Amino acid sequence: MTTEPEVVVAVGNPDHVEQLVRTAGDLARARDGRIRLVSVAVKSHDSPFELFSDETIRREYSGNRQALLDRATATAPSDVPVEAELVVAKSVAAGVLDVAAAPAVEALFIGWHGPSRRSEVVLGTSVDRLLRRAPCDVYVERIGRTADGVNRVLLPVAGGPHVRPAATAAAAIAASNDATVTVVSVIPPGADREEPRRWLTAAVEALSATPGPEVTIETGVRESDNVEDTLVETATDYDVVVFGATRQSGLRKRLVGSVPRRVADRTDRTVLLARAADAVDGPLRSIISRLESRRRRGI
Repeated sequence: MTTEPEVVVAVGNPDHVEQLVRTAGDLARARDGRIRLVSVAVKSHDSPFELFSDETIRREYSGNRQALLDRATATAPSDVPVEAELVVAKSVAAGVLDVAAAPAVEALFIGWHGPSRRSEVVLGTSVDRLLRRAPCDVYVERIGRTADGVNRVLLPVAGGPHVRPAATAAAAIAASNDATVTVVSVIPPGADREEPRRWLTAAVEALSATPGPEVTIETGVRESDNVEDTLVETATDYDVVVFGATRQSGLRKRLVGSVPRRVADRTDRTVLLARAADAVDGPLRSIISRLESRRRRGI
């Protein structure tokens, strides 16, 4: 029996539902899969809900959450199958991670609300945790700035494993809107162009490998001493910008590079950040395996 691939959408705010579900629908359509909408009712240790069973919470105290799921279901594209689930967990991140661990889940789609005020947080505590631990591709859409129609999609690349999911998203969005994808690399003036050409080739191959209608692809290499300024300026000619995450050094091993975050803060375009499932490895992969083993045993 073949299981349809799933794109999980974590929904928590009714004002953001339509934006998240629309792009997630493009991703699910490209995968010939379904959307799985998830909302989490938090049952912390110090909550009155600790006295109730999960089933009681879902049945008796989930009015607002269930209404949110109903609204999200109603906004989903009609040509993509949709399921909705209310999860009870110790935290929002824990509930979403539990769902994302299912074998059919290929991608997790979440919203990002803007710059964090804490230096140790990259995008937000829950988003950071999901970026680090979700054992599938993760897509983060910056909430609040949406494209009014999509004609051109910008895909900046600089190599690395996250180009694949970024290209998948770019191709899916373009296919749904009959739009063009432009792949661009920014390099210092006078730098060798051999490596950027390899980056562009890998991105084009990933775009072409995405299931669904063929999309128009353009490529280019731009020279600049300031990558951030160049991408901000370039983004003005596009409706959607899709970045692949970049790993940085430091205690938290941040997965979202400074350039994508700063460009997102400075542009009014729709911005999507993509993190590949392959980024979860080593100690984190072991942690996830242990957590999943405990979940299966009902611990």
